[in-house]
Amino acid sequence: MFSNIPSQYYVIGSTIMAIVMGSFVMVLRMRASKKPTNEKKIIIPPIAMSSGAVMFLFEQFRVSPMEILEASAVGILFSTILIATSKFEVKGQEIYLKRSKAFAFILIGLLIFRIIAKMILSSSIDVGELAGMFWILAFAMLVPWRIAMLIQFKRIKKTIPLKD
Repeated sequence: MFSNIPSQYYVIGSTIMAIVMGSFVMVLRMRASKKPTNEKKIIIPPIAMSSGAVMFLFEQFRVSPMEILEASAVGILFSTILIATSKFEVKGQEIYLKRSKAFAFILIGLLIFRIIAKMILSSSIDVGELAGMFWILAFAMLVPWRIAMLIQFKRIKKTIPLKD
């Protein structure tokens, strides 16, 4: 059914989806800074995203060990940028994710990088494999970032005096 569709349409469609998802993440992040955070809000995104690994059950999404290593390395590298820009602040008895002016620019930059990389790599790597690699990249970026956030959150939570 899908084998008759030229691969450039997949690249265009996935690029549009990446832009939509990136915009969605920016809106969510801006809203999140207005409400206190907790461990669950930090942990749920990587757990929810892990369901995407089901894609690797299908042959067209499988990647080689070297591609896994490459995508993971880039994801971990990008996570350091997110870790550096994610800070918390205490307001009263609550912990909030501090709004970072750089975050929107970083997210836009990562999105532009992803689009350019996808356009370049789609000529030499199968679209399904490329989708798998970008999922690995995103997951490898999200997990260390969220672990660092959780550690930072718990450290700050210990400093808040208990409410009487």
